[in-house]
Amino acid sequence: MKETPNHSAPLLWVTTLMFSITFLVAAVGVPVYGMTHGFDFSQWMMMLTTVALCGISITAGYHRLWSHNAYNGHFLIRLFFAFWGTHALQNSILVWASGHRRHHRHIDDNDKDPYSIKRGFWFAHIGWMLRAYPSGEEDFSNAKDLMKDPIVAFQHKHYVLLALSSNILLPLLLGVIHGDIVGTMLLVGVLRIVITHHTTFFINSLAHMWGKQPYTDTNTAKDSPLIALLTYGEGYHNFHHHFQTDYRNGVRWWQFDPTKWLISGLSWVGLASDLRRIPTFKIREAQIKMQFSQASQQLESSHLANLEAWKSSLEKEYEEFLVTLSEWTALRSEWYQTKRQSLQDALQGALQGKKEALQFKWEFAAVTTRFKEMEYTLKMQQKRLKLYTLNFQAAGLQTA
Repeated sequence: MKETPNHSAPLLWVTTLMFSITFLVAAVGVPVYGMTHGFDFSQWMMMLTTVALCGISITAGYHRLWSHNAYNGHFLIRLFFAFWGTHALQNSILVWASGHRRHHRHIDDNDKDPYSIKRGFWFAHIGWMLRAYPSGEEDFSNAKDLMKDPIVAFQHKHYVLLALSSNILLPLLLGVIHGDIVGTMLLVGVLRIVITHHTTFFINSLAHMWGKQPYTDTNTAKDSPLIALLTYGEGYHNFHHHFQTDYRNGVRWWQFDPTKWLISGLSWVGLASDLRRIPTFKIREAQIKMQFSQASQQLESSHLANLEAWKSSLEKEYEEFLVTLSEWTALRSEWYQTKRQSLQDALQGALQGKKEALQFKWEFAAVTTRFKEMEYTLKMQQKRLKLYTLNFQAAGLQTA
């Protein structure tokens, strides 16, 4: 079925009015009230705190927990994320997660991706929610696991009531406690909604436009530290689309990903478990494949006199890369076999003796050491490829 053009689908008036009114009040009403009456420090802190609670509940809860099952959350933490996610006013967990799963499955497909960036910035950012596009039709067939979650089911069934009550009563209560109901409602009730909305929407739009692609170029997702700063770590989007089940988006320790840090912290106190991590070897493999692809593209467009020598050098590196991948595959198979055998022997009581137990520990240690050696081999090849690219670019500049 061919997708409906961006301006041909029926307008969703309730959603359009909600986005329009909240944005106008935030853009006009907040500054006017600020100039005529003023806001104090406590009101700004209430607004920033609720923005953070809503935002992190979308990224750690709606996104990494429910959409991707990147970890398991304790009942209390799932309840917490469900409450503040509802307060973020971005639809129910079930609607949000099922749509996001379709986005990953059909990324950049204008007919099936609910917010394909190939239909333009406006469409991917907010336009997809303003009209009844076929690509945005609700379909929960990919979220049967979520329908079994009592928190998800309850929130979805009562979403409108929960969303309206939390977005009216909570700012109102804070306003009564503070003493300035109107000012608090403007900051905590309206400006907070607009900020939370558009920081989330940046992930669908800007994170598919700005940045680099160190892991894959098969889709439009980009890695951008700036977008990560605005979206609680979600800006490392190229990594995420290639390794969507990893609880981390910023995989390097120094990359800004407060959502990753929160999930890790929750695991330390028993509120999160089974954190899923992609093996380092597989991450380096993806990076090196991209380096080979980019180097090959540069070679194809080059006119250097000694181009064949550069090609030969790159081909040699690629052959070494394939050998390492083959060894890793074989070792992975051996590791699974060893692990399976150890479990079988344990069930049969074969590990009761101290000697047998030590033997299996030694075998596992040996396999782990070989894995580390292969990871180091890829790390060194990654550095050689980077040096290769720099030298090739320098040679091109000298020729020019």
